[in-house]
Order: sequence, then structure tokens, then C-alpha cells
Amino acid sequence: MKLFEAIEQRQSCRNYSGKAVEKEKLIRCIEAAQLAPSACNSQPWSFVVVSNRDCVEKVTEAVLESGMNKFCENVPAYISVVEEPAYLRGDTANPKYAHGDMGMAVENICLAATAQGLSTCIMGAFGPADRMKTILGIPQESNLRLVIAIGYAAEGDTIRPKKRKSIDEIAKFID
Repeated sequence: MKLFEAIEQRQSCRNYSGKAVEKEKLIRCIEAAQLAPSACNSQPWSFVVVSNRDCVEKVTEAVLESGMNKFCENVPAYISVVEEPAYLRGDTANPKYAHGDMGMAVENICLAATAQGLSTCIMGAFGPADRMKTILGIPQESNLRLVIAIGYAAEGDTIRPKKRKSIDEIAKFID
């Protein structure tokens, strides 16, 4: 799949088939994240990839506690995005850099997933952070920022038309 095809097809999926995701595809998603740019090459992230059925169920229970993301019952895998403050030094210690850097890594994950025939949904609401950290073995000093549901879309789930502002509304060209 070409880059712009993946960009155009990527969307938040809320209807998963439950089919297991091949480990190789999950690894490719993390490789894509690893290649994302970051301020001063700080790479202020780590990722916890969950595909073990028991752990997936625990993560799903915690995510459902938030009262949102009710679609997670058939999600076969998750990628948790962790901000690692120990990786930040000097000017890069400003959280605004880490947040932007992690956003680029997350988009790379989602585009890599789409290019491999997978679907994703980025979730900022995922239940009590301390509980999730315990489930995922994340140190308390690290910050769990996002959880990405990842899997195969359910049969019949279609790519919805994107509603976006026009180029004129979002860009100014100085020729």
C-alpha cells in the first residue's frame, strides 16, 4: 500500500472481528514508531504490546471502566504508549516536545497498521492509570499517555468518508 492510500484509509475502528493479530505485524508497527522523529532524537517513548488473551481481557476491563470505548470487547491486541521522563534532558524535558514526538510515533503505528490491513483506535480514556500501569508492568514514574486498540475490522466495516476542513481553511501559502 502506498503512503497516501494508508493516510486516506486510516480511521478509528470501533468494530473489530476478534481475529488474532500476527506478532510480525505488531512488530512492524513498533518499528514504524521507532522511526518517528523526536526532539534532539530524545525518543521519549516506550510501548507495551499486549496480545496475550488474559492480559487483553484485563486491559479491556480497565478500558471499559472509563465508561467510554464500549467497542473494545472484540479487540485482540493493544499498544500502550508510555512517556519516559528519564529519556528527556535539557530543552527536551519540556513536555510539549514529548507530546508532539509521541503523536508522530502514534501516527506511524496507525499508518503501519493500516498498510498491513489492520485497524486502530487511539484512546485517551482508558480507565484508572494506576490500574493500567499495574496490568502492563509500567513503572509509576512513567506516564501512560495513550492506548491503541489494534486488530482486524469486522466484516462489513467500511471506510467512512472523511469530513475535513478545506485546504483554504487550514493552510496559508506564501508564494
